[in-house]
Amino acid sequence: MNFELSDRAKDYVEKVQAFMDERIYPAEAVYEQQMRESGNPNFHPPVLEELKDEARNRGLWNLFSPHEEWGPGLSNADYAPLAEIMGRCAHIAPESMNCSAPDTGNMEVLTLFGTEEHKDKYLRPLLDGEIRSAFAMTEPAVASSDATNIETRIERDGDQYVINGRKWWTSNALHQNCKVLIVMGKTNPDGPRHKQQSMLVVPIDAPGVTIVRGLPVFGYQDREGHAEVLFEDVRVPTSALLAGEGEGFMISQARLGPGRIHHCMRSIGMAERALDLLCQRAQQRTTFGKAVSENANVQDWIAESRIELEMIRLLTMKTAYLMDTVGNRHARVEIAAIKVAAPQVALKVIDRAIQIHGGGGVSDDFPLANMYAHQRTLRLADGPDEVHKRTIAQRELRKWEGAPYGATTPAGAAAASNGNGAKPAVVGA
Repeated sequence: MNFELSDRAKDYVEKVQAFMDERIYPAEAVYEQQMRESGNPNFHPPVLEELKDEARNRGLWNLFSPHEEWGPGLSNADYAPLAEIMGRCAHIAPESMNCSAPDTGNMEVLTLFGTEEHKDKYLRPLLDGEIRSAFAMTEPAVASSDATNIETRIERDGDQYVINGRKWWTSNALHQNCKVLIVMGKTNPDGPRHKQQSMLVVPIDAPGVTIVRGLPVFGYQDREGHAEVLFEDVRVPTSALLAGEGEGFMISQARLGPGRIHHCMRSIGMAERALDLLCQRAQQRTTFGKAVSENANVQDWIAESRIELEMIRLLTMKTAYLMDTVGNRHARVEIAAIKVAAPQVALKVIDRAIQIHGGGGVSDDFPLANMYAHQRTLRLADGPDEVHKRTIAQRELRKWEGAPYGATTPAGAAAASNGNGAKPAVVGA
């Protein structure tokens, strides 16, 4: 595996970094002012539309998409450093370049599984940044970490589907421009466990869809909202179905793989910015006659942060490489591993930065408290840590099924494949 960025990726890194320096970072204060003056936590600040226009003009649009008809067609490995840079200002930069979750995953779903009608009505406006979307899977009444628990019912009635259920953590549903939901529910509750679920494309203003409330995260009401949504006899045409009845679980797995690594890429960028703030604050503040940065424990925190960030960056790049070369399914273990590791490391770095900032660190005068809330949420979003660890552990155990105690080689073909279908990556190979 070669960790050298492609010439194309280097070019985009320079362009994205220039956009961040020239437009995104200076816009942060404007964004905050416009949000305060609106008095509405779900307000859409005009500065975002200005930034979107500028990003389009610079060719920094839909960078996430591997499909050349929708964007530059970058690989996961090429997109990784760009998402990391965007993560340094995660509340502005991704949306400015039309690379925001959950839209990126929803656009991929519509590209792969949508009908021409879906693409005309929703995919193209999403790709153009004219509308936003939400993904309604998680439910309050069941442990949604196991997606087969989903209880929302989708029943066919002639040429229509009728939806009844309650969802929550439907991120983006309170965004001013959100027009469509992708909803997961059960069409065949008595069928095989992974064939009971289906997904539908549902207009957010369909009769029977009620946005009950926006859920706060550690007291923060995020601008796009994390909505509780009630579906009461919501009727959509059968043409709203994605892929086919019973294909909902398959779609969710196809959607969540790339989405998970995108989150991790942005997490690294957010943690890098926290480390920058930590170092700056530690050098500028004096306690007991010397700079805070001169304390041995603070230097330990800085060194450990750098070591841990380099470790998760390498794992992220390996994961991106495997997704590009052997596919998401064969990179399943690495995707699970980075989804556990990246938020945990980011939280450690942000927590150290908070400590160095003292009381200011937990206030809104600095971005660290909001960063911490965001990263703590990621240990639950797109599957909690425990589910991903379970995936990794099951793969490890499966390699040794039938092997006698003390064996030095795993049983079967897993020995050659490292348990994930891909040969072990060798740095520099």
